[in-house]
Amino acid sequence: MGSDINRRDLIKRAMAVGLVAAPSAALLSACATSGGSSDNSTAPAGKTSATNPLGVKKGVALEAFIFKGGFGDDYVKNAEKDYKATYGVTVKHTGTQSLGPKLQPRFAGGTPPDIMDNSGADNLDTASLASQGQLADLTPLLDAATIDDPAKKVRDILVAGTIEQGQYGTSAVYALNYAFTVYGTWYSQKLLADKGWAYPETFDDMIKLAATIKAAGIAPFTYPGKYPYYVHFDLFAQIAKVGGKEAINAIDNLEDGAWQTDAVKQVVAYYEELAAKGYFLKGSEGMTHIQAQTAWTKGKAAFIPNGSWVENEAAPTMPADFKLGVGATIGTGSSDKLPFGTVRAAAGEPFIVAKQGKNPEGGMELLRIMLSKKNAQAFTKSLKSLTCYAGAEEGLTLTPGLTSASAALKTAGSNVVNPRLADWYPTLSNETIGGATGQLLTGKITSAEWIKRAQKGADATKKDSSIKKFKHS
Repeated sequence: MGSDINRRDLIKRAMAVGLVAAPSAALLSACATSGGSSDNSTAPAGKTSATNPLGVKKGVALEAFIFKGGFGDDYVKNAEKDYKATYGVTVKHTGTQSLGPKLQPRFAGGTPPDIMDNSGADNLDTASLASQGQLADLTPLLDAATIDDPAKKVRDILVAGTIEQGQYGTSAVYALNYAFTVYGTWYSQKLLADKGWAYPETFDDMIKLAATIKAAGIAPFTYPGKYPYYVHFDLFAQIAKVGGKEAINAIDNLEDGAWQTDAVKQVVAYYEELAAKGYFLKGSEGMTHIQAQTAWTKGKAAFIPNGSWVENEAAPTMPADFKLGVGATIGTGSSDKLPFGTVRAAAGEPFIVAKQGKNPEGGMELLRIMLSKKNAQAFTKSLKSLTCYAGAEEGLTLTPGLTSASAALKTAGSNVVNPRLADWYPTLSNETIGGATGQLLTGKITSAEWIKRAQKGADATKKDSSIKKFKHS
C-alpha cells in the first residue's frame, strides 16, 4: 500500500491488503464523469499477437502517475524501460505523494493519465471511479499470456485473493494490487529478546507487558496520529479474530448493528484501556507516519501498527541489528472465533487504468511487464516486500521483516483476514471512524462513544443512495 495506508488498497496499499497497501476521502464523489460511461477508449488499437496479446500499438504515448511513498517509484520506472524497448516510446512518468488533488480535475475534464498507482493518503476513490465508469476493466490483462510463459495467463500467477481485491461488486476488475502486504503489530525482535519479553497472545497479556515496557522507560506503542486509521490495521483484524470473519464481513456489508457486537466492544475497550494507562508515546497524536516510525526505530516505542512496507519505508532510520518482526493478531483468548496465528494480509498498492486515457491498452501492458518474474523479483529484492506474483520470491535471500511476514502467513494458513471497509467506503473508514479513533487513543472519548459514532457513520453510509454499496459474496 504505499506509505499512507492500506494498502495497502490498504491505503492501500494488499487494502491489501490492502495495503495498503489504503485510501482517504471520496475525492471524486461530486465529479462530473465527462463521458466516463462510454465503452469506447480513445486509444488506437494495434494488432494482437503472441507477444502483444493486448494489441498495444507501437509509438503511442503512455502516461503514468505513480504514488511515490514507501516503495518509491523506481520499480515502475524499471518496467517503463522495458516498455520503451518494445514499443518505442518513453513513458511520461510523474511520481507524487498527492494523486487526488492533481488528478481529480483531469478525470472530471476527461483527460486522465493512462495508468496510476492509486495509493497514499491523498489518493482517488477507486470505488467511485469504478461506479462512474471511469476505469478500464482489467479482465483482458488477466486473460493475457504472461511475459515469461505464453502457456500461462496473468491470472494464473497471482496470489489468491488478488483478483477479488480489485473487484467492486461485479465480476469486473478495476484495480491490480501489485504488492502483497502483511499487516499487524511490528516490533524489533532484538529489543524483545534483549529484554526477555515475549510477544503476547491476548489483550490481557499485552496490557501486562505494556506495564513492564513502560517501567523500562519505553512507550509500549506509537502510531501516526495525523492518520489514526493506521490503528485499524490491527483493530479491524482483532474484531475478526474475536468475532470471526462473519463479524468483520457484517461491518463491511453495513449490516444493522454490526458495530454493536460483543467482539467490537471487547476490542475497542482494549484500546480505551491502553489510552487510559498512558501506553501510547506522548506526542503520537501529532505525528505523521514517518515521524511515528522514526520514534519507533529509535527505540522510543516498542510496537507500531503498520504494513510490511514499513521495512523499506523506515530503512533510513532502522538500525542494522533491529531485526524487524511482525506479531500475529491478538484477541481475548481461547474463546475467540479464530486462533492465535491469525493475520491480516492482502494485495495492496492498487494500480488502475483510465478507460478514457489515450492508451489504456498500454497501461495494462505496463502492468503485464511489471508482472514478469524479473521485475517482480527486483521489487522484492530492492523494496523488501512481496508482490502479487505467487512464488516470485523463491530463491531470494529475504530480509528479517520479510522473513517474519512470510512465516506469519505460513502459520496462519487459512486464517487470513482482509477487511474491505477502507476500500469500499474510505470516507466512513478513514475520516468518520478514523477521526473517532484518534480521539479514543487520546482519551477524549470512551469506547462506547467510539462505537456509537462508528455505527452512526455506517448507518448514514447505508442510507446514502449516492454511495454505491458492496457486499461480500
